[in-house]
Amino acid sequence: MYDVVLLTLGSERDAPGGACGSGGACCGGATTHERDAGSAGERCDTPRVPVLACAEALTARGARVEIVTARSDAEIDEVLARFDGPSRPDGLTWPDPDSKTRLVVATASDAQLRAVVRRLVRRYAPPPSRRPDDLPGNRTVPDLPPVGVLPLDPARSTTHRDLAAQLGLPRDPAAVAAAVLDGRPRRLDLLRNDGGSVTLDGVLVGAADDSGRPLHWRGRVEVDDAVLSNGDDPLVACAIGNAGGYARLDDVALLDSPDPTDGLVEVAVAVPVVTRSTLGRKRVRLEVRRARGRAVAVLPREGRLPFLDDGAEGELTRKRSWWTEPGAWAVWAG
Repeated sequence: MYDVVLLTLGSERDAPGGACGSGGACCGGATTHERDAGSAGERCDTPRVPVLACAEALTARGARVEIVTARSDAEIDEVLARFDGPSRPDGLTWPDPDSKTRLVVATASDAQLRAVVRRLVRRYAPPPSRRPDDLPGNRTVPDLPPVGVLPLDPARSTTHRDLAAQLGLPRDPAAVAAAVLDGRPRRLDLLRNDGGSVTLDGVLVGAADDSGRPLHWRGRVEVDDAVLSNGDDPLVACAIGNAGGYARLDDVALLDSPDPTDGLVEVAVAVPVVTRSTLGRKRVRLEVRRARGRAVAVLPREGRLPFLDDGAEGELTRKRSWWTEPGAWAVWAG
């Protein structure tokens, strides 16, 4: 039978690289005020009910279960080291394809899942100067160990569909346990970027005012050899989709059919276009330009450009490039 590590991430304050995402959704939903008041420490030390339920279901099936709460990159790395394979002649650290240990990540947000996959990439991606012959030609990382996903909010109250919902993964703890023990790995594409991080779902580039109205910005956006904007057009948004989390902007469809298994990234920019009716009234509509390819680059023309990457907030101040790693990571699916 398997050893199963049930991994949760600690508070947003201590999590690596904004792992808990935005909106205070860390440690199962503690707000910034609650963390500063000292109540989050108690929450983080006590496993959430879905975690305990999943552990019980795994144990009932004969699995040896360990619940680990990680509050730093180093503590995540300690867990991931259990998936290392045998020593290789080239000295590279490589995942064990025959490992009898399985990983379940309890997630309060997609950004938390991203934080774990980011550490997997950091651990197993070989330096460019030591690229081995057994690495697929279209990848910079080997097949990463499959991850079981345990959403900590089985009944979501928002319209946003997280990655587990998009992939049709189970949300019930007992069903997650069954998928981890009896399911099969479902391999998915991964986006890496030249900032050293990864994207599982997608990126939304752009800003909004206090009323939520999109603000205009300028930047060059190119997908492989296709230029969606040369930097002269005013843009209100750029969506970079591995999956469909950022497929829509209010009532506007940005991405057409993002697919995390096709080896491509879908990119769209929304450009406001002014038209006039037959009566001379001025109207503004959004023109959506789309392209698909292996890589995308965004170069902001002025100032700092906010973005959301798997729910984690950031700012672009220089050119940023994302590229696809086909089938690089995997989830346990029923």
